[in-house]
Amino acid sequence: MRRSAGILALLIAGTALAQTDARRSGYEAMSADTRALQDNDRANPAMLWVAEGERLWNTPAGEGLRSCAGCHGAAEKTMAGVAARYPAFSRESGVPVDLQGRILACRTEQQKAPAWAYESRPLLAMAVYVGLQSRGKPLTPPQDLRLSSYLKQGSALFSQPLGQLDLSCAQCHDANAGRRLGAAPIPQAHPTGYPIYRLEWQGVGSLQRRLRNCMTGVRAEPFAYGSPELIALELHLMQRAAGMAVETPAVRP
Repeated sequence: MRRSAGILALLIAGTALAQTDARRSGYEAMSADTRALQDNDRANPAMLWVAEGERLWNTPAGEGLRSCAGCHGAAEKTMAGVAARYPAFSRESGVPVDLQGRILACRTEQQKAPAWAYESRPLLAMAVYVGLQSRGKPLTPPQDLRLSSYLKQGSALFSQPLGQLDLSCAQCHDANAGRRLGAAPIPQAHPTGYPIYRLEWQGVGSLQRRLRNCMTGVRAEPFAYGSPELIALELHLMQRAAGMAVETPAVRP
């Protein structure tokens, strides 16, 4: 136990060193027009997914015809701050899960309803609706000893060159943040707004979709949705952004 605690302390200390006042959300690199879309809930296109998520929250499903609201009540009260704490360790599965994984577990195990596919519209709608309830709250990733090996894996993956271009996440988002890649600014890659609406996608997408896009961009085989590698990367990114404000649902180019 002491050895595990020491490993986690080192990981947290390393993260804390990286977390300076120089951290910036990708929001600050956007044009005024795109920032205006995010700031105005009547204009933010992701609010269409939020409305769908609210409907699903209140709709009975599965064998027992149970709704999320039937167990959890009003999301604005019971879900406040929840999205800011994921990924987290799941006692049921024995591994970390992200917010989408938690929603899927509730749907299949509690509601006894068919699972939604990763990146499907209903799963994204539910995730962005739950995420909205944490908007403005600080990211508070769990300080759980059971996550130590996964945090270590995520940190290693962030720094590991991948693909035919032999580039790592850190080479872009740490070493070259603030510069430009072609016409696009390189952000610091803080996951403060997911699920987000990307103008490029013309829809809402998860952090895992963005990570897979980056892997494709360096000509690497992307990890599968829900894979341990993507969860580990999410854990590392959340620790790296700890304390920054949740923006869900963010809008990006």
